[in-house]
Amino acid sequence: MSTLSTYAEPSTADVVVIGAGINGLAITREAARRGLRVVMIDRDDIAARTSAISTRLIHGGLKYLERFEVPLVLESIRERDVLLRSAPHLVRPYPMLIPFSRGASRPGWMLSCGLMLHDILAFRKKLPWNRIVFSKQLQRNWPAVAEGGVKWGGVFQDAHVPVTERFAMELAIDSARHGAQILTHTPVVTMLHNGSGIAGVVYRDRETGDERELRARVVVNSAGPWVDEVLELDGAHDRRIGPTKGSHLIVDAFSGAPRTCIFFESPDDQRPMFVLPWHDGKYMIGTTDLPYDESIDEIVINDDEIAYLLRAVNRLLPSAGLTADDVLWSYSGVRPLPYVADLSDPSSVTRDSDIVEHTGTARGLMSVIGGKYTTHRALGEEALRHIETALGMSHRRSGTRTAMFPGAPPAGVREFRQQFAATSVLTDRSALRLASVYGTFAWRIEAIAEQHAELREVVDEESGAIAAELVYAVREEGAVTLEDVLLRRTTIALGSDVALACAPRAVEILVAHAGWSREYASEELARYRSAVRRFAPRALAGDASGTEPRRSRRTETGTHVEQGER
Repeated sequence: MSTLSTYAEPSTADVVVIGAGINGLAITREAARRGLRVVMIDRDDIAARTSAISTRLIHGGLKYLERFEVPLVLESIRERDVLLRSAPHLVRPYPMLIPFSRGASRPGWMLSCGLMLHDILAFRKKLPWNRIVFSKQLQRNWPAVAEGGVKWGGVFQDAHVPVTERFAMELAIDSARHGAQILTHTPVVTMLHNGSGIAGVVYRDRETGDERELRARVVVNSAGPWVDEVLELDGAHDRRIGPTKGSHLIVDAFSGAPRTCIFFESPDDQRPMFVLPWHDGKYMIGTTDLPYDESIDEIVINDDEIAYLLRAVNRLLPSAGLTADDVLWSYSGVRPLPYVADLSDPSSVTRDSDIVEHTGTARGLMSVIGGKYTTHRALGEEALRHIETALGMSHRRSGTRTAMFPGAPPAGVREFRQQFAATSVLTDRSALRLASVYGTFAWRIEAIAEQHAELREVVDEESGAIAAELVYAVREEGAVTLEDVLLRRTTIALGSDVALACAPRAVEILVAHAGWSREYASEELARYRSAVRRFAPRALAGDASGTEPRRSRRTETGTHVEQGER
């Protein structure tokens, strides 16, 4: 039996959730664990769009203190602690330096007070206390920051989830284990009505192309920035979403690259920004926050955004000297924020979420506005209360407050990785990768690898991924497209060239061992190369010009970091 199926032919349900991003996953998980018959539908894959373009922080809400959104701060602190405990193989402590720069819009004394106040609000937190660092500590632990003229700063103890793709996948798996049906690459065509309101949806079957009716007592519109588009299926409506564009750059380690995250202020517009140590030695730089009214289906970073981000980092870390040639790839998307007319400052819009219960002919339909990884579980819990009320059910305390993620090792992350590596038939590198990326699902991938020698071979040298991972993605995790496989199941595409070099080998493996036809494999390879253009990968630009792309400077920082700062 597969770990996760993404195809079914349901005709009735208690709840239909439109959108398989982080909001839809959270709501589906809660509803399924409550015993409801729930179907989640997405025209793309699981967490394929907006949920794939976050800064990947599990943020304790420090930046919300500035707007006095104390309830959101408290919720963020609580939910961060829940995730550190329930998904320790995916969510990790992530201290960040906040430089107190002269001339910044937020003076050092104010930021110090904010750190202390946050500690008071989070007095039961699982992380160390925030603290202030002075000149000698800066010079020792963050020399490139000190060279830029910063005299003191603060360390905020936070968390992050470097591979959100696996985080989302485990939410989907947990939902399916509790009875949810998940349909990917399945567009919703229209709404169904009865005499009193919405009675379900019509969707297009991805296998047959036929339109099918799916009747449900409640329909939840959790389509993120496409919320308004879904509402248009039911006719005219008030605008709900005012998206803002956010973009990130991915670069190799560079001169002066920090060992910890740096949370700082843009010299151009005082917007909060980050330099983030990320995945396999790479760094993420972000993010922009721009009003956006163009197409949200294909969003690509522009030259002004690249210049803005690089200028900010080079100002903070003068030794970095980053240029556009150093950018390996980038990603852009929009935040599904509440619509605000004549918006001039996107950062002023609340990051809190809201659930709208529609009335009149749309009765039975709910729309989710906002949402983020940190507080996704709380949003799902709140949505379930709305659903319970609509269905005339009593409210129960959610089991997700204490439930472990399905891939979480029961005996501890470090112990599991050591045990798996010690007993695995795979090489140490392959075993460590499987245990680190997949948690306890590593055992299932190893079982596939034992079936054929070819499936134990490394298919991507940079990540160390093996062929069995590709087969597992299709056989057991419902991957349909090559993008599903390389980006959202195996995460090979998070590498320097977004898996462009690996892709031809990958489709050969899937033809030989996962039932793909050669025709389908060829089509998928072409589609993949087209799809990753939205990341503006340097490797693809090099191929297009007929020359090898120039490699960026990869420099060891050599910076000593105190224990607990890594």
